[in-house]
Amino acid sequence: MTQRWYVVHAYSGYEKQVQRSIKERIERHGMEDQFGEVLVPVEEVVEMRGGQKRKSERKFFPGYVLVQMEMNDDTWHLIKDTPRVMGFIGGTADKPAPITEKEANAILQRVEDGVEKPKPKTLFEPGEMVRVVDGPFADFNGVVEQVNYEKSRLHVAVLIFGRSTPVELEFGQVEKG
Repeated sequence: MTQRWYVVHAYSGYEKQVQRSIKERIERHGMEDQFGEVLVPVEEVVEMRGGQKRKSERKFFPGYVLVQMEMNDDTWHLIKDTPRVMGFIGGTADKPAPITEKEANAILQRVEDGVEKPKPKTLFEPGEMVRVVDGPFADFNGVVEQVNYEKSRLHVAVLIFGRSTPVELEFGQVEKG
């Protein structure tokens, strides 16, 4: 039998703990041959705090843990009886359905991309209202015109004396309005 990816619903905020518990239970029951990876899908994000770039992790499926496993009664019970696990997602309660290979590969690719090229913590969209919190234009409101994620900079149209003025700002200098 081949191993497939299943989505396990865990208590939100306890994903890493559930991941550790599942791995420990697999070892304790000697079922390593029936399980593959146990994964909490996260991506690295970068944010500016106090002028310093800080890297942190963001879960892109909060409350879910991915488990690569062979589905049978023993493996089903091992996962289901793990503390802080609510059950499987997909299929029926007693016969969960695996996610497709395409979905699994997309998630794994996103995890890999997040490590190689961290994303900014806050995402900005053109046309969005922002408030300038730092620099000479502090306390002004503006509209995002362009976003440059490589340089972590924005082009914002700020109203100064009733006129729209284009200003280039760093992500840390603005907050979402």
